[in-house]
Amino acid sequence: MRYKTIKKSGLTVSELSFGCMSLKSTSKDNEVIIHKAIEAGINLFDTADLYEKGANETLLGNALKNKRKDILLSTKVGNRWRDDGSGWDWCPTKKYILEAVDKSLQRLQTDYIDIYLLHGGTIEDPVDDITEAFERLKEQGKIRSYGISSIRPHVIREYIERSDISAVMTQYSLLDRRPEEQTLDLLAENSIGIMARGTVAGGLLAGKEAKEYLGLPEQKVAAILKRLNEVMPERSLPEKAFRYVMDNPAITTAVAGVRTLPQLDEAITVSGMKPLGMSQKDIVRAVWEGNLYHSHR
Repeated sequence: MRYKTIKKSGLTVSELSFGCMSLKSTSKDNEVIIHKAIEAGINLFDTADLYEKGANETLLGNALKNKRKDILLSTKVGNRWRDDGSGWDWCPTKKYILEAVDKSLQRLQTDYIDIYLLHGGTIEDPVDDITEAFERLKEQGKIRSYGISSIRPHVIREYIERSDISAVMTQYSLLDRRPEEQTLDLLAENSIGIMARGTVAGGLLAGKEAKEYLGLPEQKVAAILKRLNEVMPERSLPEKAFRYVMDNPAITTAVAGVRTLPQLDEAITVSGMKPLGMSQKDIVRAVWEGNLYHSHR
């Protein structure tokens, strides 16, 4: 396993990290899967208080209670479940963040969170209040660093200018190359770590049948997938997908959504493969013209 450092926080992160959203609290294999990931060198596990109304944090806390010194924890805040359980509302207030962190810490069975992310973000958010909350939590030792989970360039720019974020989680893949236009360079220039999610585009880059994706019609997606399979046939499609993201120097870690042992095994295998050379990156990049953000620019 290769590792990179988030410069602003000093945290050393495996280039492949574990996205826990797909794990279900009713599964009996969670601990086996998580422990196997640690044995393979994965050291960052990402969750959120939103997932299964906190049950995802609980299952992760149970699995890691004797492994805490060996791993890094990332969780998210900002979406508050309604009392009747009918859904959630966006609530990025200082008061809510300061209250929610204690509940996350309890469910995760830990005294601190390594990376605390705002789970979304709009240009209307009270950025200064949110930043004050995160900075207070750092002073209290409840978190080591903070950032945001966002795909919106104008929101990311706002937080870079008005806060001390050390990491951003954003969607990035061979089927979603929007961050290449400006976001990746902007974050790299500001020494901010990038946690890339959606690396296999909901499974489309891992063998699922073509369907409409991010406004791309099914026929277009099918054509892209066909061509991606044809180029560099010595490498599998998942390998090309993961390595294209991992081998971008701006990317700190690819957050793989894992639910089963076979999914974990495939991700671990890919992480051990030889990085793509510059010419190989150019080959897969040339398969299609890429896409751009049309809103939130």
